[in-house]
Amino acid sequence: MGKKVKEDKKPPPDDVFDVVALESRQAGTVVLMLNSPEEEVQAKACEAIYKFVEKCDENRKQLLDLGAGDPLLQLMQSEDRLVRRNACMAMGSMTAQPDVRKYLRKKERSIPTFISLLAPEEDSVCHEFSALGLSNMATEFSSKSAIYENGGIEPLVKCLTSNDPDVQKNGIEALAQMMMDYQTRASIKDAEGLAPMLDLLKSEFQIVQKLALLALDRASQDAENRGALRELEAMSRLIDFVAKPELNDLHVMAVMVLSNLLEDLESLEEVKETGGLKRLVALITDQTPPEEEPKGGKGEKKAGSRAAKKSAKDGKKGGSEPDKDDAPPGEAIIPTLPDVKMCAAKAIARSARNAENRKILHEQEAEKMLIHLLAHESTEVQTAAAQALAVMSENLMSKDSIREWDGMQPLIKLLNSENGDVKEGASLALANLTTSNSTNSHEVSNFSGTEILVNLLTDPREEVVANAACVLTNMATEEALRMEAQGKGVVTTLIEGLKSKNTSVQAKTALCVAAYVCDSDSRAEFRNASGIEHLVILLHSGNDEVRRNASWAITVCAVDEPTATEVCKLGGMEILQDIQVSGTRKNPFAEAALERLLDSNLSAKYALTGNLSSTNFIENGFYDAGQLRPGSKFMTLEECCKQDLNDKRAILLVNAKAAKSRSQRDREEKQREEEMQAQLLKEAMSQGGRENKPFELPADPALLKYMEEVTEKIQPISSVHEQVTTLARFVAEKMGGSIEKGQLTNFSWELPIGQIKFELKSNVVPIGKIKTGIHIHRALLFKALADQIAVPCTLTRGEYNRAWNEIMLPDSDPTPGAPKFPPRAYIVDLIHDPGHLMKSDTPEAITYRKL
Repeated sequence: MGKKVKEDKKPPPDDVFDVVALESRQAGTVVLMLNSPEEEVQAKACEAIYKFVEKCDENRKQLLDLGAGDPLLQLMQSEDRLVRRNACMAMGSMTAQPDVRKYLRKKERSIPTFISLLAPEEDSVCHEFSALGLSNMATEFSSKSAIYENGGIEPLVKCLTSNDPDVQKNGIEALAQMMMDYQTRASIKDAEGLAPMLDLLKSEFQIVQKLALLALDRASQDAENRGALRELEAMSRLIDFVAKPELNDLHVMAVMVLSNLLEDLESLEEVKETGGLKRLVALITDQTPPEEEPKGGKGEKKAGSRAAKKSAKDGKKGGSEPDKDDAPPGEAIIPTLPDVKMCAAKAIARSARNAENRKILHEQEAEKMLIHLLAHESTEVQTAAAQALAVMSENLMSKDSIREWDGMQPLIKLLNSENGDVKEGASLALANLTTSNSTNSHEVSNFSGTEILVNLLTDPREEVVANAACVLTNMATEEALRMEAQGKGVVTTLIEGLKSKNTSVQAKTALCVAAYVCDSDSRAEFRNASGIEHLVILLHSGNDEVRRNASWAITVCAVDEPTATEVCKLGGMEILQDIQVSGTRKNPFAEAALERLLDSNLSAKYALTGNLSSTNFIENGFYDAGQLRPGSKFMTLEECCKQDLNDKRAILLVNAKAAKSRSQRDREEKQREEEMQAQLLKEAMSQGGRENKPFELPADPALLKYMEEVTEKIQPISSVHEQVTTLARFVAEKMGGSIEKGQLTNFSWELPIGQIKFELKSNVVPIGKIKTGIHIHRALLFKALADQIAVPCTLTRGEYNRAWNEIMLPDSDPTPGAPKFPPRAYIVDLIHDPGHLMKSDTPEAITYRKL
């Protein structure tokens, strides 16, 4: 290992002990020799220990247990050059053992000692093993910090320019470990370490090249380092590296460094100007690279013996490569490895996250490369390409370019892949491509993608379901595409997504539901398939987006009364109310849903708010169940009719329909049918079954007659003012006439209504059957009849059975030439002076409403 010590031929003096040759096979004996005062003994002991610890990891641990650590550290600082070198070799090799590193971390002088042996005056063997020791120590964070604080970065950087490849290897490996810490990454530029790192890409040994790429990958995570690497033309040098097919094992790492550099707009602009990006694209797609000006380079460094041995173990020999311009024209292109293609696609995707970068990538036609990679046999390459296209699709021009370059069809084809990652990437790309782009949406349909997407709504991979729902939502903006998807069963298939536990799937599916239930047939289909139930359940979600989208879907669904009634039946109205009074969950979508729900179910709106506007038209089936108490569930009319008779206020029903009349023959046939089914019915009832008949609203022929009468007599009146007063008198007449002021308490109305309830055996009373009514009855009848003849008026509930109607009227009989004012609000008197109109802000009107 070291220089051979020349023997002294002269006989030793009389006072000197004769030379004793010792042989020992015990490690403990050799450890004792480390404490010898003789430098030659120390050197030989260190050399023996180095040979011993190189054999296996157990030997390193054994020597540590024998106490070799302290003397070796001391000998590393010896004045004798040979002793220092051999001790450094032994201790550097021992650092590969975790317990040795743990021991050294407790010694404050251990790392400074290693760093001191990197001094220029020390020989290359010291440099090699000191760098090895620091490389091993740098695997722990505390040691990284100690190396940095003791100034170890610059000496390690100098190792990169050594003529010994072993020193280069250990130095770059130590720096690669160190740059996992941000402090080292930030300081490597000031230490001038980036240029020698790039130079190591020319090394003859692949292990050195690999470690240099690893160090560059970590260094380029710092923005300032990326700027410095641009100045060093790192982009071109890395693309040159990728152009060498014999180094294909390292191409992935080179592309990873390029990925970091391409994150900066400046780097993209540089490769755009130099043509480097197109050259990289050509290499990745296995096409002939565009011609480029030849560049000179420095010669390769010679390899030492140890580097050759280590490279044989750790990686293939790189060797000096022929210049790319030396290749004969027409030479076959050697394809890049799938992993390289995958990393290149990921690099494009990473760079494209920035809008300006996307613009440059589009100008360089990066989409063509990605579309080309979609046809690769590797599923990993397909996935990466699809994901990159998804990011590029956020650029408006890229959406059209991808379609024009025939990128839609291969993406749709990949939706049928058995690989979940591929389907996820392709569906995400299509989701972005069809966003605000109707032409791309039609392309999906043209390539038979609609049915595939509908089927993907039940895919076991949740991300695929969410993406498919997004595509279908985008397509729904076109009526023809929406009808096509509805014909493929999208409405009922979406229900499966609503059942998912994944919040992204829930949110995207709910939004898709809102896009497809925009007509009565689809709403009925969705309602009959129990879809409303799952939408209502999503209102309980703790996720804001899920609640918002579910609320929006309910807003669309609740356009018609049957769906709105179903939502109320399932407790949706109560949930929306709770959301609106919550300080954290309140949102405008829930507010819109509640408003739409109430507008589609005026009975619920009146029960909840106590007010119907002039645009809320009462129709058959409306009922006044009284003011809904907080926290109470709003009952449907069917539920109200099935209640047992009670002594609470009657539920007032508006249903202007005549009772069904039957001839004598119809009655006999009906009786026979009932007798024929009696036994079966009795048996079913005995088993707990119930007769399954559709619910029918109680008829109100009297109200029907009222409506016919007002339509015939009052509607033709030309003056709205006269229509209102006449209708008010009509209502009062049908409800027991006028009541003198102060005599309302003496007006008997409760007993007659109670008798009607008893006769009907129901708590629901048709409004036309009431002949003695007060405010709540008369105001409801007035509103129902006014809506029938298109006289706009409101209905407002007050306290203590009060209710009133408000109507907007212009000043009556305005003086010719006098200024005209906007209509004013009037309260219609239906009690004391039927037909009298009171300005709503007068004391008279206030008294009518409250007393």
